[in-house]
Amino acid sequence: MNRILNFLARPLAVAALGLALSFGVSSCATTSGVGVTSDFDHAVNFRAYKTWAWYPQQATDVEGGPSNGRYESFLDQRLRNAVAREMAAKGLTEVSKSPDVYVAYSARVEDKQQVSPYYNGLGYPYGYGYGFYGRNAYQPVYNYKAGTVVIDIVDARRKELAWRGTGQAQLDQNTITEEESNRIVTGILGAYPPTDNAARR
Repeated sequence: MNRILNFLARPLAVAALGLALSFGVSSCATTSGVGVTSDFDHAVNFRAYKTWAWYPQQATDVEGGPSNGRYESFLDQRLRNAVAREMAAKGLTEVSKSPDVYVAYSARVEDKQQVSPYYNGLGYPYGYGYGFYGRNAYQPVYNYKAGTVVIDIVDARRKELAWRGTGQAQLDQNTITEEESNRIVTGILGAYPPTDNAARR
Protein backbone atom coordinates (compact mmCIF):
# COMPACT_ATOMS: atom_id res chain seq x y z
CA MET A 1 0.00 0.00 0.00
CA ASN A 2 2.86 2.37 0.86
CA ARG A 3 4.41 1.72 -2.55
CA ILE A 4 1.18 2.72 -4.26
CA LEU A 5 0.90 5.94 -2.24
CA ASN A 6 4.55 6.80 -2.90
CA PHE A 7 4.01 6.28 -6.62
CA LEU A 8 0.90 8.43 -6.72
CA ALA A 9 2.59 11.17 -4.71
CA ARG A 10 4.95 11.91 -7.58
CA PRO A 11 3.44 14.61 -9.86
CA LEU A 12 4.99 13.27 -13.06
CA ALA A 13 3.78 9.76 -12.35
CA VAL A 14 0.31 11.07 -11.63
CA ALA A 15 0.28 13.11 -14.83
CA ALA A 16 1.24 10.01 -16.82
CA LEU A 17 -1.50 8.05 -15.10
CA GLY A 18 -4.05 10.74 -16.01
CA LEU A 19 -3.04 10.58 -19.68
CA ALA A 20 -3.22 6.80 -19.66
CA LEU A 21 -6.71 6.92 -18.20
CA SER A 22 -7.84 9.38 -20.86
CA PHE A 23 -7.08 6.80 -23.54
CA GLY A 24 -8.30 3.79 -21.60
CA VAL A 25 -11.81 4.84 -20.59
CA SER A 26 -13.56 3.60 -23.71
CA SER A 27 -10.93 1.08 -24.76
CA CYS A 28 -11.22 -2.66 -24.60
CA ALA A 29 -7.43 -2.98 -24.70
CA THR A 30 -4.28 -0.90 -24.44
CA THR A 31 -1.20 -2.02 -26.37
CA SER A 32 2.10 -0.09 -26.36
CA GLY A 33 0.32 3.13 -25.46
CA VAL A 34 -2.43 2.64 -28.04
CA GLY A 35 -6.04 2.64 -26.85
CA VAL A 36 -7.88 0.09 -28.99
CA THR A 37 -11.57 -0.67 -29.45
CA SER A 38 -13.19 -3.08 -31.89
CA ASP A 39 -16.59 -4.37 -32.90
CA PHE A 40 -17.73 -7.04 -35.34
CA ASP A 41 -20.60 -8.96 -36.90
CA HIS A 42 -21.08 -11.99 -34.66
CA ALA A 43 -22.59 -14.00 -37.51
CA VAL A 44 -19.38 -13.89 -39.57
CA ASN A 45 -16.99 -16.84 -39.79
CA PHE A 46 -13.70 -14.93 -39.86
CA ARG A 47 -11.69 -18.11 -40.41
CA ALA A 48 -13.20 -18.33 -43.90
CA TYR A 49 -11.46 -15.12 -44.96
CA LYS A 50 -8.20 -15.88 -46.78
CA THR A 51 -7.69 -13.02 -49.26
CA TRP A 52 -8.04 -9.25 -49.13
CA ALA A 53 -7.78 -6.10 -51.27
CA TRP A 54 -8.06 -2.37 -50.68
CA TYR A 55 -11.58 -1.02 -50.76
CA PRO A 56 -12.16 0.46 -54.25
CA GLN A 57 -13.40 3.83 -52.98
CA GLN A 58 -10.64 4.25 -50.41
CA ALA A 59 -9.60 7.90 -50.07
CA THR A 60 -6.08 8.35 -51.39
CA ASP A 61 -4.92 11.23 -49.21
CA VAL A 62 -6.07 11.17 -45.59
CA GLU A 63 -3.88 14.19 -44.78
CA GLY A 64 -5.97 16.44 -47.01
CA GLY A 65 -3.18 17.18 -49.46
CA PRO A 66 -3.47 18.04 -53.14
CA SER A 67 -3.16 14.52 -54.50
CA ASN A 68 -6.71 14.12 -55.87
CA GLY A 69 -5.90 10.52 -56.64
CA ARG A 70 -2.61 11.24 -58.43
CA TYR A 71 -0.34 10.15 -55.57
CA GLU A 72 -0.46 9.09 -51.94
CA SER A 73 0.56 11.18 -48.95
CA PHE A 74 3.30 9.94 -46.65
CA LEU A 75 0.68 8.98 -44.09
CA ASP A 76 -1.24 6.93 -46.66
CA GLN A 77 1.94 5.10 -47.59
CA ARG A 78 2.76 4.41 -43.94
CA LEU A 79 -0.71 3.13 -43.10
CA ARG A 80 -0.95 0.97 -46.23
CA ASN A 81 2.45 -0.59 -45.58
CA ALA A 82 1.59 -1.27 -41.93
CA VAL A 83 -1.79 -2.80 -42.77
CA ALA A 84 -0.34 -4.97 -45.55
CA ARG A 85 2.36 -6.26 -43.21
CA GLU A 86 -0.10 -7.11 -40.44
CA MET A 87 -2.57 -8.80 -42.80
CA ALA A 88 0.23 -10.95 -44.21
CA ALA A 89 1.32 -11.85 -40.68
CA LYS A 90 -2.22 -13.09 -40.05
CA GLY A 91 -2.07 -15.37 -43.09
CA LEU A 92 -4.24 -13.29 -45.42
CA THR A 93 -3.05 -12.83 -49.01
CA GLU A 94 -3.45 -9.54 -50.87
CA VAL A 95 -5.03 -10.03 -54.30
CA SER A 96 -5.93 -7.74 -57.18
CA LYS A 97 -9.45 -9.11 -57.77
CA SER A 98 -12.18 -11.22 -56.14
CA PRO A 99 -10.99 -10.89 -52.52
CA ASP A 100 -12.82 -12.34 -49.55
CA VAL A 101 -12.67 -8.97 -47.79
CA TYR A 102 -11.95 -5.35 -48.58
CA VAL A 103 -9.90 -3.21 -46.19
CA ALA A 104 -10.47 0.53 -45.76
CA TYR A 105 -9.01 3.00 -43.28
CA SER A 106 -9.27 6.59 -42.15
CA ALA A 107 -6.99 8.70 -39.98
CA ARG A 108 -7.03 12.05 -38.22
CA VAL A 109 -4.91 14.12 -35.85
CA GLU A 110 -6.64 16.24 -33.21
CA ASP A 111 -5.71 18.64 -30.42
CA LYS A 112 -6.65 17.21 -27.04
CA GLN A 113 -6.58 18.38 -23.42
CA GLN A 114 -6.30 16.34 -20.26
CA VAL A 115 -7.00 17.70 -16.78
CA SER A 116 -5.36 15.58 -14.13
CA PRO A 117 -7.93 14.93 -11.37
CA TYR A 118 -5.30 13.35 -9.13
CA TYR A 119 -2.90 16.23 -8.46
CA ASN A 120 -3.71 19.37 -6.44
CA GLY A 121 -0.55 21.31 -7.30
CA LEU A 122 0.97 20.83 -3.84
CA GLY A 123 2.53 17.42 -4.36
CA TYR A 124 -0.33 15.51 -2.76
CA PRO A 125 -2.58 13.09 -4.66
CA TYR A 126 -6.35 12.98 -4.32
CA GLY A 127 -6.59 16.34 -2.55
CA TYR A 128 -4.98 15.13 0.67
CA GLY A 129 -2.92 18.33 0.97
CA TYR A 130 -4.78 21.34 2.36
CA GLY A 131 -2.11 23.96 1.73
CA PHE A 132 -2.57 27.59 0.73
CA TYR A 133 -4.62 26.78 -2.36
CA GLY A 134 -7.14 24.63 -0.57
CA ARG A 135 -8.29 21.16 -1.50
CA ASN A 136 -7.96 20.39 -5.23
CA ALA A 137 -7.71 24.09 -5.99
CA TYR A 138 -5.23 23.61 -8.81
CA GLN A 139 -5.47 20.97 -11.52
CA PRO A 140 -2.87 21.11 -14.31
CA VAL A 141 -4.08 20.96 -17.92
CA TYR A 142 -2.00 19.07 -20.46
CA ASN A 143 -2.28 19.83 -24.19
CA TYR A 144 -1.30 17.09 -26.61
CA LYS A 145 -1.87 15.71 -30.11
CA ALA A 146 -3.86 12.51 -30.56
CA GLY A 147 -3.77 10.37 -33.66
CA THR A 148 -6.79 8.19 -34.42
CA VAL A 149 -6.89 5.43 -37.04
CA VAL A 150 -9.99 3.44 -38.00
CA ILE A 151 -9.64 0.17 -39.96
CA ASP A 152 -12.70 -1.46 -41.55
CA ILE A 153 -12.87 -5.00 -42.90
CA VAL A 154 -15.77 -5.39 -45.33
CA ASP A 155 -17.19 -8.69 -46.56
CA ALA A 156 -16.63 -8.43 -50.32
CA ARG A 157 -19.48 -10.73 -51.31
CA ARG A 158 -22.13 -9.22 -49.06
CA LYS A 159 -20.74 -5.66 -49.24
CA GLU A 160 -21.30 -5.35 -45.49
CA LEU A 161 -19.02 -4.31 -42.65
CA ALA A 162 -17.66 -7.39 -40.88
CA TRP A 163 -15.19 -5.84 -38.42
CA ARG A 164 -14.07 -2.38 -37.30
CA GLY A 165 -11.08 -1.50 -35.16
CA THR A 166 -10.11 1.91 -33.81
CA GLY A 167 -6.80 2.94 -32.28
CA GLN A 168 -5.75 6.20 -30.66
CA ALA A 169 -2.33 7.26 -29.40
CA GLN A 170 -0.63 10.40 -28.18
CA LEU A 171 1.64 11.91 -30.85
CA ASP A 172 4.86 13.90 -30.79
CA GLN A 173 4.08 15.87 -33.96
CA ASN A 174 1.22 17.17 -36.11
CA THR A 175 1.24 14.00 -38.18
CA ILE A 176 1.40 10.27 -37.53
CA THR A 177 5.01 9.20 -38.06
CA GLU A 178 6.06 5.87 -39.55
CA GLU A 179 6.85 4.46 -36.11
CA GLU A 180 3.52 5.63 -34.73
CA SER A 181 1.65 4.31 -37.78
CA ASN A 182 3.18 0.89 -37.24
CA ARG A 183 2.41 1.00 -33.53
CA ILE A 184 -1.22 2.04 -33.98
CA VAL A 185 -1.97 -0.39 -36.82
CA THR A 186 -0.32 -3.26 -34.94
CA GLY A 187 -2.43 -2.42 -31.89
CA ILE A 188 -5.66 -2.29 -33.89
CA LEU A 189 -5.14 -5.47 -35.90
CA GLY A 190 -3.95 -7.24 -32.77
CA ALA A 191 -7.68 -7.56 -32.02
CA TYR A 192 -8.37 -9.21 -35.41
CA PRO A 193 -9.78 -11.75 -35.94
CA PRO A 194 -12.07 -11.81 -32.92
CA THR A 195 -11.36 -14.62 -30.48
CA ASP A 196 -13.70 -17.58 -30.24
CA ASN A 197 -14.87 -16.41 -26.81
CA ALA A 198 -15.71 -12.94 -28.18
CA ALA A 199 -17.48 -14.42 -31.19
CA ARG A 200 -19.79 -16.44 -28.93
CA ARG A 201 -21.03 -13.40 -27.00
